[in-house]
Amino acid sequence: MSRIRVGVIGAGMISQVEHIPNLLRLGDLFELVGVADPSKISRQFVTDIHGIANFETPEQLFDQKLDAVVIGSPDPLHHEQVLAALERGLHVFCEKPLCYSPQEIAEIVAARDKAGKVMQVGYMKRFDPSYQLALISLPGTAKTLRSVSVEVNDPDAWPFIAHQRYIRGNDIPRDLIAAAQGKQKQQVERAIGQPLTDLAFRGFTGAYGSALIHDVNAVHGLLDALGVPDGEVVGAQIFANGDGGQGAVKLLDGQALWTMTHLTVPKLADYKERITLFFDDASLELEFPSPWLNHHPTRLTVKTSDDHTLSTRDLRAGYGEAFVEELRGFWGAIVNGDEVVNRPEHAARDQALLIGLTRQHMATSPIG
Repeated sequence: MSRIRVGVIGAGMISQVEHIPNLLRLGDLFELVGVADPSKISRQFVTDIHGIANFETPEQLFDQKLDAVVIGSPDPLHHEQVLAALERGLHVFCEKPLCYSPQEIAEIVAARDKAGKVMQVGYMKRFDPSYQLALISLPGTAKTLRSVSVEVNDPDAWPFIAHQRYIRGNDIPRDLIAAAQGKQKQQVERAIGQPLTDLAFRGFTGAYGSALIHDVNAVHGLLDALGVPDGEVVGAQIFANGDGGQGAVKLLDGQALWTMTHLTVPKLADYKERITLFFDDASLELEFPSPWLNHHPTRLTVKTSDDHTLSTRDLRAGYGEAFVEELRGFWGAIVNGDEVVNRPEHAARDQALLIGLTRQHMATSPIG
């Protein structure tokens, strides 16, 4: 069995809580060489906890004779770091959002093809056992689909990582923070193609681009399984100071409607995330736990009706961890040539929809 030498870029929450422990857990597949982060506090904490080397810059990490990198750095740094890794001949796993604009993702696709390497995006829900079972358990067809509903309320991570070994690096130099913020502003403006209000900026990068993006990707996979083509954005609103995002997409020329809502409720320690598909005579619902909770399987429920008799089935596929399984998938794509489940092309499709939602919001809430 081939063991991959991998480094992690970014020692923040997603790396400390998920990626680094999971790579170590998969020690038969990966040799975790080290982590790079500008925060000395964060990277030294990882070294103290896990005993792996730490580096200040990605370039220093690249010099460690790697086969692959896992990128969990701030969103506006993804584009340059993915390209730098591909140029060095490394396989790349990058957290979502891969980039803000399809144009930037097209540059990554070209670099991936030139390098001939695996490039996978971190949409872990595609590896959730219940989600994979849902794809083959759909109780209807494109002809009977009537609605897709996404509902999320989320306090963010704090209630669900209090038991984890995590430290926040608050020692990053101000000039690096300012530079990243400048890149983010430029990238978002390039993606949307018009000036944004502060509310729209926060919604695009937050409620849409950091939260609903997972559900958008998951629904796209379910619609693909049904053979339903991409739809038309017909409504969108960003609200609650950018913590809330809502959207509506017309499917199948109006036969069905896909609605989605995300709201961060910052001081309520409760998490709900549901994706429901309604058909003429049945429904399928996925109810996800907080992604930060391990060993909490997603609930998959199928309801059917025979006249007045309602039948409800809870389906269980297993207890595999989506964050772990996506790394297994990354390894399999590199070593065995398995299909890359989450390609950059998928990320471009997801971002195109989020851009469409943001533009729709701007059309009804213009600057001035």
